[in-house]
Amino acid sequence: MAPKGKRYKEAKAKLEPGVSYEPLEALKLVTELASAKFDETVELHVRLGVDSRHADQQVRGAVILPHGTGRQVRVLVFAKGQKADEATAAGADFVGADDLIQRITKENWFDYDVVIATPDMMGTVGRLGRILGPKGLMPNPRAGTVTMDVAQAIQEVKAGKIEYRLDRTNIMHCPIGKVSFGPEKLYENYRTLMDAVVRARPAAAKGQYIRKATVASTMGPGVPITTKT
Repeated sequence: MAPKGKRYKEAKAKLEPGVSYEPLEALKLVTELASAKFDETVELHVRLGVDSRHADQQVRGAVILPHGTGRQVRVLVFAKGQKADEATAAGADFVGADDLIQRITKENWFDYDVVIATPDMMGTVGRLGRILGPKGLMPNPRAGTVTMDVAQAIQEVKAGKIEYRLDRTNIMHCPIGKVSFGPEKLYENYRTLMDAVVRARPAAAKGQYIRKATVASTMGPGVPITTKT
């Protein structure tokens, strides 16, 4: 891991060691401590008390943030015929079928943020699992990215729909906006995401579900959040 810079260390020094903050207070600190010359993204990191190696303890879904993420999302759609036309009309950035699959496999092409596919395309798109899966880009019905209603899916993604899923260490990493949103809008996005994660609690999960939550801007230190779930 690269050594932290002077600004990061100065910002971290303003946090009380061992102290967790109420969510709105934590988000106020994140916006105050952000010092980069660009509009930093604010991310929420949540460790859950589940074991994602077990199928009955997977936590994955999607939610539309009320204020969006603050970034332009590039959408790739795998579809043919009328559905391809609908995707283009709805504002998809890239639309295609075998041509896009060839481009991804041969050129290692990743100039997109979300991948949507119609169900009839998944037999072909499934071959990209080893490429798209590790990057969290594989279309998934639970996230609403495998659908016949490609127009609605595109509109939701462009409006601020994000997917939440666990990494191998049972932690979620999700953007909840930009520093320029201010604490209140960031809090509304945070609350919407956390409520969705709580509702997605697997029946097999035992004990404390939300183990730890932290918010941080792109270049800033993590600010621990008090959780009650």
